[in-house]
Amino acid sequence: MLRPLFPIGIRRLLPVILCLLSGCASYHARPLSPADIARNFEQRSLADAGLRAYMVRALGHDIAPWPPLQWDRGQLTAAAWYYNPSLELARAQWQTARAGIDVASARPNPTLQLPFDYASPNPGPGAPFTTGPALDIPIETAGKRGYRIEQATHLAEAARLNLDTEAWKVSAQVRDALIALYAAETRSASSARHASDEGRIVAMLRKRMAVGEAARSDVEAATISMRQAQRDDMSAQTALNDARAQLAAAIGVPSSAIASIRIDTSCLAAAPPAHPLADAQREAIFHRSDLLASLADYAAAESALQLEVAKQYPDIHLGPGYSYDTGTRRIAFGLAGISLPIFDQNQGGIREAESKREEAAARTSALQDKIIGELDQALTHYRTTLMALHLADEQLATAKKVLTEQAAGFSVGQTDRLALTTAKTDYEAKEMSRLDALVATQQAAAAIEDALQRPLDQGIVYAPPRRQEQSR
Repeated sequence: MLRPLFPIGIRRLLPVILCLLSGCASYHARPLSPADIARNFEQRSLADAGLRAYMVRALGHDIAPWPPLQWDRGQLTAAAWYYNPSLELARAQWQTARAGIDVASARPNPTLQLPFDYASPNPGPGAPFTTGPALDIPIETAGKRGYRIEQATHLAEAARLNLDTEAWKVSAQVRDALIALYAAETRSASSARHASDEGRIVAMLRKRMAVGEAARSDVEAATISMRQAQRDDMSAQTALNDARAQLAAAIGVPSSAIASIRIDTSCLAAAPPAHPLADAQREAIFHRSDLLASLADYAAAESALQLEVAKQYPDIHLGPGYSYDTGTRRIAFGLAGISLPIFDQNQGGIREAESKREEAAARTSALQDKIIGELDQALTHYRTTLMALHLADEQLATAKKVLTEQAAGFSVGQTDRLALTTAKTDYEAKEMSRLDALVATQQAAAAIEDALQRPLDQGIVYAPPRRQEQSR
């Protein structure tokens, strides 16, 4: 009669092994197609139902009607968080870092050994083979697993904070695009009026020259001003188209997606107040996500150093087993192996980890100094631009007073149409100068916001993606 190849003990282990293997994850292919990516981009819309659900979670309230009749900065920012690809990348990196915690938490698997020897001639009374299962069970010492988990946890926290940093960068892109759009829309309307008034001045001077009441040089100078106004009007139209394209790119949608929506830029009509220097510095140091991420990286470097120090202590390998040796059955208990730190006590790994910790500390310190310096510079520049804006307001008020007086004189016949139109063009020029000063002030305030990583206007809803939010 033929003997079975494996003893009963091994045959009983086979179903257990098969059950364990059946719980393994399987691979599912997800190929990327450039055509599909392009088609998905072209189909993006600000009326998407998924966008509405995301914005309700991000803003904390329902949005009715949908889509909004008018989009403000907070809503456009939430839409950018939903569509902008840099946020999608940051979310994926955060998920990867969180998966690293699972990797660090995994305990080393035991190794199953199944030796089989055939003896010829047979030295014993039993079957002529030696076989039996044995295990190599590794046991980590000195808290290595705990240090790995701490390191992975700190890296995951840094990735989460990097998501907040990317969220602010995206919101800043939306803000900058809105500033450009506000400036372009205002300048386009003003430049169109200015070009029209300059054309009327040229027409009136030509009529006066025809009857000998104006010199040719006056007509030529007015014509030059008219041509310049026309060029400014064309430039304003180009800037308006560019600003809309810039906003669409910041959101992550095609330009057609925002072509017909109404955008509220009223919050940019006045300069927001700046924070006091001391409060701003404290807020930037304690709340900036990139600085907090740098501190998390430093904590991860600390855990990495602790892990390298712990590696000086060898791990233990237990080796229980059962063997059948030509009729003799043996049960073994003992150590399968233990490494001896004789030649290498991991001094190189410890020195490298110490250097990386020092590097992380230096990087954090440098970033903090950079933040304080940028904030100080931004506050100083904001105060300067605010003074220039106040001066432009005074000049505009003076031009408005002159225009009002000319209009009153024209109504009673004391001022001719040419003087009234000239006063109007002077007022329009002062309007453009005031707009330039306001835009400069808004850009300076934007630099303060970037240093603080939060809006200065308390009325703007800002709720960046947080820990509880998953990838869409």
